[in-house]
Amino acid sequence: MPAASASNATAPQFDPTRATLWMLLAVALFALMDGGMKWLSDDYPPLQVAALRGAAALPLVFAWVVWSGALRGLLHVHWRLHLLRGALGVLMMWGFVYGLARMPMTTAYSIVFVSPLIVSALAVPLLGEKVGPRRWAAIVVGLLGVLVVLRPTADGLATGAGLVLVLAAACYAGAAITVRMLAQRDSVQSMVFWFLAMIAVGAGALALPDWQPIALRDVLPILVVGVSGALGQVAMTHAFRLGEASQLAPLEYTGLVWVVLLDLAVWGVLPDGMTWLGAAIIIASGLYLLRRERIRAQDHLASGPADTPP
Repeated sequence: MPAASASNATAPQFDPTRATLWMLLAVALFALMDGGMKWLSDDYPPLQVAALRGAAALPLVFAWVVWSGALRGLLHVHWRLHLLRGALGVLMMWGFVYGLARMPMTTAYSIVFVSPLIVSALAVPLLGEKVGPRRWAAIVVGLLGVLVVLRPTADGLATGAGLVLVLAAACYAGAAITVRMLAQRDSVQSMVFWFLAMIAVGAGALALPDWQPIALRDVLPILVVGVSGALGQVAMTHAFRLGEASQLAPLEYTGLVWVVLLDLAVWGVLPDGMTWLGAAIIIASGLYLLRRERIRAQDHLASGPADTPP
């Protein structure tokens, strides 16, 4: 599960093709990272896996910060928002890993794909954004898709793991809202570095009572999680520098292809029909919402700030 994307990155040039390729690479790397976390979740508590995810990626991210010349800006940030985002990140990572340990990656991804819909809903009270009836309808339909995946019946998947994943999706959305706030203040590098650092420290401190010794056989999966997570963040940053958010955001749904392949190749499972149906509803709602937001942005540019919400 990627960190909330920092779409405020300045665009030195516009290259939709390269932006698409960078974004596809980022999504694949994040799926690989999530596969590594699911592997580790068999032997380690969720908070410890979350801490390892943050700590393993930090050295590479720090090297990226130094290489990009952003080291001086690391300490001059808006700490309250970073601390809020870090707290949401710890809760998000705990919930996501908890769900990954108890269900196929495809099912977990299908549930957390509702995050963009929650972002739009939260943007109304927290950011003062206007959401019209058609976008609200897309949000409601997407939430109904989550119910299809969860199947709240006696023999369905509406167990603790499914509900915890919904909580993780809500925390992811909250973290994305803080990114929108921080985007006007701090650099992309500082947002990525402090997010990972706070997850590593926060989740690590909470995991200490149940901390398990790291087995030698798990060093490679930990490195995979760290390297793929760090490279994925760099790839996503390049994507947003070269392309528009409205063009790139739908590509996050290609992650479903990678997790289906991982589920089949590593764990020998495939999603059932209800999971596919629920995922299709959620993705369709998300794509429609992105389309409406793009139309709204175009109308806003054409008519000025007094446009009507779609």
